[in-house]
Amino acid sequence: MNKILSIAILFLVTITANAQDKKAKDLLDQVTAKIKSYNNITIDFKYTLTNNKENINKESKGNVIIQGNKYVLNFMGVTKIFDGKKSYTIVPEDEEVTVSSLSDNDEKAITPSKMLTFFNSGYKFSWDILQDVKGRKIQYIKLIPTNAKDQRKEILLGIDSQTKNIYNVIEMGKNGTRTTLTVNSFKTNQPLSKNQFTFVASKYPNYYINKLD
Repeated sequence: MNKILSIAILFLVTITANAQDKKAKDLLDQVTAKIKSYNNITIDFKYTLTNNKENINKESKGNVIIQGNKYVLNFMGVTKIFDGKKSYTIVPEDEEVTVSSLSDNDEKAITPSKMLTFFNSGYKFSWDILQDVKGRKIQYIKLIPTNAKDQRKEILLGIDSQTKNIYNVIEMGKNGTRTTLTVNSFKTNQPLSKNQFTFVASKYPNYYINKLD
């Protein structure tokens, strides 16, 4: 009788877990569809990095404009422009611009546009907690990297239940490092200049242009 009961409990637990995984997949699909429906996205964000063991506590702010695979990213004093073919990394402190023709279609390339849908491959996922953040219902999905060499233990993806937009991404590293990217402002379909993603060399007359290829 105990064996039958144990099997029944295991069966119910498995059904519940599968149902939660389906809920998680459905929500992630809704987020992906929402992201793809926008003509462009403008995000202001906060980034924090902490590691109590190593006494690290850093915080930075940034912003990014994304249209398709093109983007302009401002973060930690550096501007990066990708025009669809070439990447321009502008470092005012060094008065240098690094130009690379690395394609953002490269699977290894980590880009702002991919960060909004990174969860679509390479992870196991499950339904996690629901939090109330200043009146907003944030549903978390837990992501576990399938690659054993990945230095991240797990990732919590916070999704606004109403808008289906990403609110934050929390990464827990195997070494105790915790990074959090929180979206402070999320705007879509903004009027953009036709040269929004064009690098204009004349704006940087005294800069050294470092062409990698």
